[in-house]
Amino acid sequence: MKDTPHINPTADIAETILLPGDPLRAKFVAEQFLTGAIQFNAVRGALGYTGSYKNVSVSVMGTGMGMPAMAIYAHELIVEFGVKNLIRIGSCGAYADDLSVYDIVLAQCASTDSNYPAQFGAPGAIAPAASWRLLYNAYQAAEKLQTGVRVGNILSSDIFYNDDETAARRWRRMGVLAVEMETAALYLNAARHNADALSILTVSDHIFKKEAISAEDREKSFTRMMELALEAVLI
Repeated sequence: MKDTPHINPTADIAETILLPGDPLRAKFVAEQFLTGAIQFNAVRGALGYTGSYKNVSVSVMGTGMGMPAMAIYAHELIVEFGVKNLIRIGSCGAYADDLSVYDIVLAQCASTDSNYPAQFGAPGAIAPAASWRLLYNAYQAAEKLQTGVRVGNILSSDIFYNDDETAARRWRRMGVLAVEMETAALYLNAARHNADALSILTVSDHIFKKEAISAEDREKSFTRMMELALEAVLI
């Protein structure tokens, strides 16, 4: 297995991988959910592990923050290492009034304020969308686990501290449920290279209600999302 500039695998990478932004969340998933987990990557602190969940081989790796980082890892995992199913397990900031912290969102599609889609040369505005198979599997898994989820459009933004104070309200007006910083790049790379991708997101804060949870909770308490993603792999 060859190295890339960002992944130097010391163990196999499974065809299905979970992708949290936080590398410590990847370590937590490996330790708490996977059997026989072996670390396969540590380049630039992007910790990656492969183990098994209910006898199915699964990898998990941290991607860092933002679309540039996600795009690099998604591209290398798909093109260089043959990964077929990529499931982001991340946090998001809620826009929708009926969402609260710890609620789970399945990102059916990902609007974006980034210029990242332009490189693909579509003769219009391409809509980055989830894999229907993974989305349906995750929804079925949520029903099995009796875990409530919201399905819909999210925003993948290049901007964390937005100087335009009206932007969030205008996205909410268009029915966007929540905001994060990675999914659009993941969906576009998966579409371009014929892989399946899905983002499962836990609300870590609410933009309008001013609710928020701690950084430690983001790392270790999103267990419902983690279990949902792993159960979706089994369907």
